Amino acid sequence: MPTEKKLEKGVTYERNFEVLANKTANYFSESDFEKYAEVLATPFLIADMEKVCAELMKPLLIDDEVSVGAHIDVRHIAPTGVNARYTVKATFEKKRWGLYTFSVEAKDSVGVIGSGLIVRAIGSNYKILQRASLAV
Repeated sequence: MPTEKKLEKGVTYERNFEVLANKTANYFSESDFEKYAEVLATPFLIADMEKVCAELMKPLLIDDEVSVGAHIDVRHIAPTGVNARYTVKATFEKKRWGLYTFSVEAKDSVGVIGSGLIVRAIGSNYKILQRASLAV
């Protein structure tokens, strides 16, 4: 029987990102009446945090497994402008009931721009897509 792969508490991964024009809050404007700041949008910050956590989980995946988001508790506390770079760091905290919890932090050249917790799970890609197709 193969040994279960696991993450060690405290293992980290970090990755650099850049704020492109299509990652700004204003990118979400749907009409001329809407105007948002030309700064990193919270959904994109969270997506990048999810990517870094997912990267840490890659060695755990077998066959058709993928990691999926299960819970997000993130604060976006400072703006980062277009063309600025930022780093996202994820640290594995614990596994409980099949859920993997990571602490995440994002920093730009000025300081912390966001932090929180991301929880992910592992599932069969086939089963996930099968369930998703029911909602079409």
